[in-house]
Amino acid sequence: MAKLEQYLEAHQAALGAAAPPLALYGHPFSSYTQKVLTALYENGTPFEFRCLGPDTPQHAAEWQRRWPLHKFPLLVDAGRDVAESSIIIEYLQMAHPGPVRLLPSDVQAALDVRFMDRFFDLHVMTPMQHAVGGALSGNATKKAEALAHASARLDIAYAWLERHLAGKTWACGAEFTLADCAAAPSLFYADWTHRIAEHYPLLRAYRARLLARPSFARAVEEARQFRPLFPLGAPDRD
Repeated sequence: MAKLEQYLEAHQAALGAAAPPLALYGHPFSSYTQKVLTALYENGTPFEFRCLGPDTPQHAAEWQRRWPLHKFPLLVDAGRDVAESSIIIEYLQMAHPGPVRLLPSDVQAALDVRFMDRFFDLHVMTPMQHAVGGALSGNATKKAEALAHASARLDIAYAWLERHLAGKTWACGAEFTLADCAAAPSLFYADWTHRIAEHYPLLRAYRARLLARPSFARAVEEARQFRPLFPLGAPDRD
């Protein structure tokens, strides 16, 4: 029996070594790509990053073939395509779990994490991207209108988050979760778009903790060269 167990362990290890690596299609400056990269780095999950850009047309062609909606990031796991950043992170926990559990096993706690994940995507990331889209339009009027709209929406989100974060280290309490993977790039770029005011000290401190988290800090550093592309200005302070 002992020999059989040793054989099975060796066989499983060989299969694991031969298995195709995870591949992530995206761009390092993309907020939603950074969200998934943070989750991957948090658990030290091995993967191949396939950057989508003018220098890698082969990646773009394969990505477009696999996901005709042309949204990134896209995760490919042994031929299986997994789209949408939140779904990708949940899939990673299910299929490639690591030491950091990004979605709690408790059903109610998991629901709270999913809610905060959606909050950051919908109420922080989306207004920020609206402002960026207006700036990229090249039309001064559209840029001003988009920025004004985004600033108003972000102020509402900032005020709510300031209250929500009282007594918390991370978005949902003491543990780093999927919600923080969403919060990190959301608040990173939102603050560039519409500065988080000093009368939101808890939110400003939370953003600073996210930037100091090694997993997100790595994603930020890898994208530093692309900062001139940000149309609303990329401050050196981060």
